[in-house]
Amino acid sequence: MEAPKLVSERILDNVERVIIGKTQETRFALITMLCQGHLLIEDVPGVGKTMLARALADSTGCSFQRIQFTPDLLPTDVTGVTVYNQQDGSFQFRPGPIMAQMVLTDEVNRATPKTQSALLEAMEERQVTVDGTSYPVPRPFMVMATQNPIEYEGTFPLPEAQLDRFLMRIHLGYPSATDEVLIMDAQQERHPIDDLQQVTTAEEVAELQQAVTTIYIDPLIKQYIVSLVGATREHESAYLGGSPRASLALMRSTQAYAMLEGRDFVQPDDVKLLAYPTMGHRVIVSPAARVRNIDSAEIVDECIERVPVPGVRARGGA
Repeated sequence: MEAPKLVSERILDNVERVIIGKTQETRFALITMLCQGHLLIEDVPGVGKTMLARALADSTGCSFQRIQFTPDLLPTDVTGVTVYNQQDGSFQFRPGPIMAQMVLTDEVNRATPKTQSALLEAMEERQVTVDGTSYPVPRPFMVMATQNPIEYEGTFPLPEAQLDRFLMRIHLGYPSATDEVLIMDAQQERHPIDDLQQVTTAEEVAELQQAVTTIYIDPLIKQYIVSLVGATREHESAYLGGSPRASLALMRSTQAYAMLEGRDFVQPDDVKLLAYPTMGHRVIVSPAARVRNIDSAEIVDECIERVPVPGVRARGGA
């Protein structure tokens, strides 16, 4: 396989033919895939959440399935169902749309909590269990969920246990006026997603995921990550701070970011950059702080300011 940075840049350039003006958010989506994690995209309708998932799947050659979450969606509509075959008298498993490499769960917060929980086993254990039998999901596997803000009617907020299983949460936001004109130009005759070509394979993605784990991360930076996550648990405005899974997510995402930058080591600035995307959805603001309009971004920023940054030293140095 060629250099991981070159492969990653090829994927990013291809995705940005569809998603215009969102370079940082596109990088975060790719980082999530390279970390074998799952991505939650929270924003208002019409800003390109669904197109980002499709473009990433098409670029990497991963099998793609979309599940439109609605209030009447059942768990078996996600995982699959066992049916009776009258011809041979046996029961056969008919896999649901979750059995794909890239699964887009569109408007995940519009389904009931019972249906939302159908994703938990697949996201954490990479398998689904139907009628007592477990079936592994294909590799690489990634759930990319989109949701509208919970202030909209007809939504069910995601429980903390499910939020914790997303490696990152990002917000796309509205494009700038210049980018919005470019989007109109690109889609004047036909949508660029229709002409998007595959630029790598699922096997190469798996190799990139393995390469991420080889990126060096100094013990001092590991301690910095632990201190930062610990600070969210002790913050006076936080009802619930980051879990140990948040520490693991932050460590792995900084390794992937360093690889995209062409480095074989993690820097403290990588931790600062990725702190909010990996921890913002895991920090629950206390009711008293919410009344004062304090949000999780402010808590994470204050924790970054409070925790001392470790000094830089050579790889493996004392």
